[in-house]
Amino acid sequence: MKKILLFALAAFCVAGCCEKQTQPTQATTPKIESTGELPILAWHSIPADSTTLERFLEMKNIGINTHFSGYPDADAMERALDLAEQAGIKVIISCPELSEEPEKTVTRFMNHPALAGYFLRDEPNTEAFPELAAWAKRIRATDDNHFCYLNLLPTYAPLDMLKAESYRDYVHRFDQEVPLQLLSFDHYPIVGDHYRPDWYENLEIFSDEARKAGKPFWAFALATAHDPYPIPDLSHLRLQMYSNLAYGAQGLQYFTYWTPGKNPNWNFHHGPIGLDGKRTDVYDKIKTLNTELQALSGVFLGAEVLSVRHTGDSIPQGTVALTELPAQVKSLETEGEGAVVSLLQNKDKQFLVIVNRDFKNRMQLHIELAPEVKRILKDGSIVDASLYSDTMMVDPGDAMIYMLN
Repeated sequence: MKKILLFALAAFCVAGCCEKQTQPTQATTPKIESTGELPILAWHSIPADSTTLERFLEMKNIGINTHFSGYPDADAMERALDLAEQAGIKVIISCPELSEEPEKTVTRFMNHPALAGYFLRDEPNTEAFPELAAWAKRIRATDDNHFCYLNLLPTYAPLDMLKAESYRDYVHRFDQEVPLQLLSFDHYPIVGDHYRPDWYENLEIFSDEARKAGKPFWAFALATAHDPYPIPDLSHLRLQMYSNLAYGAQGLQYFTYWTPGKNPNWNFHHGPIGLDGKRTDVYDKIKTLNTELQALSGVFLGAEVLSVRHTGDSIPQGTVALTELPAQVKSLETEGEGAVVSLLQNKDKQFLVIVNRDFKNRMQLHIELAPEVKRILKDGSIVDASLYSDTMMVDPGDAMIYMLN
C-alpha cells in the first residue's frame, strides 16, 4: 500500500512539475542598456585616519564609486588605493608627493587598478593657471591614461576672485591654458527656501564651454549642510543631479561625504557621515538617488545635449524659453514654477528629460506624445508612454524621462 501511495505521489509531482513548466512565462519588461557606470564621486570622502575596508564598503553601499580625500603621504595614499580596490572603488589621489615629485609619484601609482586620476587644486583663479598647466603637463607626460582633476569656481564668485573679465572668460581661459581631459565646477544653489538666480546660467555657460572644448564636465550636489545652506532633502539632491544631467554632465559629485571638522569659515554639519562617524538620514537619501541615477545611466552616460530649454511664467536668468518641440511631442505644458526640458542624443536614441525646477512643490505636466514614444521609469524599465495619462504630477525636483524613438 505504501508503494502504491509513493508511486501516486511521484506521478502527481511529475505531472505537477510538467504542468508548471508548460505554463507561459510572463514577459520581462525591457530596460535601458548602458555602456557602464556614471562616475559618482564623494568629495572629502573617508578621512585618512578612518580609511578601512569597512568604510569603503559602506560608501560603495550607497552607490559612490569614486573616492577623493587628501592623504598625509604617499604610503597612506597607497594603503587607501589597496583598500578601495577591494571594495570596487576608484580613487583620485591627493598627497604632498604629487606636487613635490610628480613624475616619481605618478610612476608609483599609474598602474594601480584603483587609480582614477590625479588631484591638482580646488577653485583656482586665472593667476594660478600657468603653474597648474606646467604641473598637469608633467603628470600627463608620465601617464596620459588617467585624468588630471581640478574643480573650478561658480558664477557667484566675484570677478576680482576669478581674476577674469567674465565667468565665461574664466572657464574658457582655463580650458585654453590648462591641458586637462575633463572640466569640473561647483555651484551650491539651494540657499534657505530658494535657489540662486544664477545657477542655471552657470550650467548654461559651463556646459556650452565644455561642448566647445569637446570635453566632458562634472558637476556637484551639496550633501553637507553649512550656513546658509540647509540640510539637504531628497528633492534638493534630485533637483541638482537631474539638472546637472539635463545639461550633459558626465560625472556627478557630492560635497561632502564625511562631515568636515571644525572650520573657521563654515559650520559644517549633517553630512552623509556625521562628525561622530555615524550615518545620518542624508546617507539613505543619497543611496536612494544613486540607485535611480545608475539605473538611468543608459540615458545620460555618453549623451550629447541637443537643446536645453525652460518653461514657466518666468525662466531663470541666462536660459532660453521652450518654443519648439520635437516632432514626437504634440504638446507640452507645465503648471507651477516651470521645468528644465532637455533633448539628449545617446547613440541612435533621443531622450526628452523634464525636470521640475521646484524643490518644494509637485508640478503638473501635460504632455501629448506620438504612439511610438516610450517612458523610462526610475528602475530603467522601458514602457509605452501611452499607458499613462497625458497629465502627470512630477515630484519636487524630480524628472520625467521619455524615449522618443
